[in-house]
Amino acid sequence: MTNEQGNVQAVQELYAAFGRRDVSAVLNGLSDDVDWEVAGPADLPICGARHGRDGVGGFFQALGQLFDTERFEPQAFIAQHDTVVVLGRERHRVRSTGRIFEDKWVQVFTLRSGQVIKYQEYIDTAALRDALLPQQVVA
Repeated sequence: MTNEQGNVQAVQELYAAFGRRDVSAVLNGLSDDVDWEVAGPADLPICGARHGRDGVGGFFQALGQLFDTERFEPQAFIAQHDTVVVLGRERHRVRSTGRIFEDKWVQVFTLRSGQVIKYQEYIDTAALRDALLPQQVVA
């Protein structure tokens, strides 16, 4: 198995753990000093930078409080050297509004010795903001 294949397998195992809602297994796949960032404005609850396993644990806690996940599908894995880029789509119901957040995303993992040392995610922040806003009542 090449290093790239091993990295893809490590990332796929993280997705499998996330699918089982096993956040501990996800966190164990990260380096102690992982850098984790979801690109977007800081006023959106899942966006911003976090550092270390504790910071990422806070991300997953916020995610669980914010959404009921209806679909989360990694669709393509692209690997080069120590980087794995994953293209996917998701659909969540926002708990506070009942509205749907649905988008396509890109997640970029940088690995060292089978552990994630850096994570970057790019989502449709406009769709997220719309789903977070209470439904407007039209008179």
